[in-house]
Amino acid sequence: MINPDAKLNAKVFADDIEKTPVRNGFGTGIVEAGKADPRVVVLCADLAESTRAESFKKIFPERFIEMGVAEQNMATVAAGMAAAGKIPFITSYAVFSPGRNYEQIRTTIALNKMSVKICGMHAGVSVGADGATHQMLEDIGMMRTLPGMAVIVPCDAEEARKAVIVAAKTDGPVYIRFGRSATPVFTTSETPFQIGKSLTLWDSNPSAGGPKVAILSTGSLSYAALAAANELSKNGVESIVLHISTIKPLDEEAVLNAAKRAGRIVTVEEHQVAGGFGSAIAEFLSETYPVPIKRIGVLDQFGQSGSPEELLAHYGLDALHIADTIRAFVLI
Repeated sequence: MINPDAKLNAKVFADDIEKTPVRNGFGTGIVEAGKADPRVVVLCADLAESTRAESFKKIFPERFIEMGVAEQNMATVAAGMAAAGKIPFITSYAVFSPGRNYEQIRTTIALNKMSVKICGMHAGVSVGADGATHQMLEDIGMMRTLPGMAVIVPCDAEEARKAVIVAAKTDGPVYIRFGRSATPVFTTSETPFQIGKSLTLWDSNPSAGGPKVAILSTGSLSYAALAAANELSKNGVESIVLHISTIKPLDEEAVLNAAKRAGRIVTVEEHQVAGGFGSAIAEFLSETYPVPIKRIGVLDQFGQSGSPEELLAHYGLDALHIADTIRAFVLI
């Protein structure tokens, strides 16, 4: 059953639920952050419209810097601006930032603990027809291994808005991952958000017994995980669904509690299985409370062209395939 404390959209399972690209939350949130703090600046690598940085540019043109197709320079300039007291947000496609400028992010931002906020847009296979070259599936692994780097993957445009605002107030480097395609906006302005804290979307019906599995998800696939839990419940498979927006720092208490209650874990992410969100969960539980774990994600392959819906289904990342995978895992 849906957790009432999550304060989700009343239309959460309705066909007419609003769908908006997660990246739109950046455009809204960065304007709010800019109004709240004059130190906030935005640097862009010639993708102002695609990244939604244009929203900030229109209102604060003097605090917007167009770097051109120069992601390495963008990272180093941002580090310098942070050293001078600014709060820079750098924006590009995730395949270019952190994909192209990883060394500069590592050396000039992370190593020096600069409060630069790296915004990777168009991540995951749901970019669609742009194909493998633009479908970043390795960025979570890249960024979570950097010392001191917070990693946030919002589930929808509303949570993305909140993440941007909170990141502007957070000391140190932060990576925020955004999707391109329109996805359900199933959280609300009242839905809790805090760096380092997960959100329980679904909890098992007490009258039906305890949960048989805990589904831990991140990003927009948390909606698919929630829909999968709803379907599984109709077939007598009770579960817990935790949306973990902050992969680093991880909400270890909530993850441990879910593992103890359910006895088995399924992780869901739009990312390579190796090194990503599921790996972070497996690493933690292997040392604290080992339980059977099934990781759902992209299995050691690149993406390809197609519609977002076709690609998510192809890689087993839509609600139907997630439910089937969980059902088989529970029956093992």
